[in-house]
Amino acid sequence: MSDRRLSALTVGVAVFLAGWILKDSISAVAGHVVRHNTAAHPVSAATRAASEVAAPTTAPLPTTPTATPQTVLPAATELSYIDQLARSDIRRRLRASVGYTYLDEIVAESTDSALHRWDDRSTTPVRVYLGQDSVENFRPAFLGSVRTAFERWQDAGVPVRFDLDADSDHAEVAVHWKERFNIERTGQTDLAWDNEGRIQRALITIATFDPGGRPLSPDDVRVVALHEIGHLIGLDHSTDSTDIMFAKTRARDLSPRDIRTAMLLYQLAPGSVR
Repeated sequence: MSDRRLSALTVGVAVFLAGWILKDSISAVAGHVVRHNTAAHPVSAATRAASEVAAPTTAPLPTTPTATPQTVLPAATELSYIDQLARSDIRRRLRASVGYTYLDEIVAESTDSALHRWDDRSTTPVRVYLGQDSVENFRPAFLGSVRTAFERWQDAGVPVRFDLDADSDHAEVAVHWKERFNIERTGQTDLAWDNEGRIQRALITIATFDPGGRPLSPDDVRVVALHEIGHLIGLDHSTDSTDIMFAKTRARDLSPRDIRTAMLLYQLAPGSVR
């Protein structure tokens, strides 16, 4: 009898400990999500892979000092019927644009199934600081190349305007230079956006040499800048080599699909489409 009572006691203790451990594990996971949501201004950070003028590959990039490496999870809420209809319409328009744009590919490949873009910046320009660095092979003509690339996107009709004469203290976007990357790329764009998918700030870094040590020309820099500005306005990579946003950039100018994709992005609300 005493043996049976001892066995029952042992089983009871084991069950209690297992339940306590399970409860503690669940609480730890829940706490991790809550901590993400406690920020006063939650920000998601994403680093966009850049293109190589000659033969690039993509790879994970570091974040900017102002960006956070994790994705901030929005608070779990019930969508209203109107919001559900709006998201359903966005999904319908994305499906209808297949082949005509590559915006559906961008959403499918994203980690948060969301659209990211600047919000209402057609009348209030995004402030851009064009840095001048003393890195080897930097030329003043490179600044003209970057300006030309910004103008090309604006002339294409994308409803985002840029003030390219902002000072470094008040800029929302900074363009910096480095001699070369230690991996196969010549440019890199780091973005930060809020929990509604609205881009808040960015850092563009452009190399003056390709990974093989070949000095870039002003026209090479123009092409790299075209690709990086595509990331800046919210685009990710295309799978078509004729697009400037192809990961291993071969095109030297915006394609019709690049333009249509950007235009559709700015016709849709930022944020999750799920």
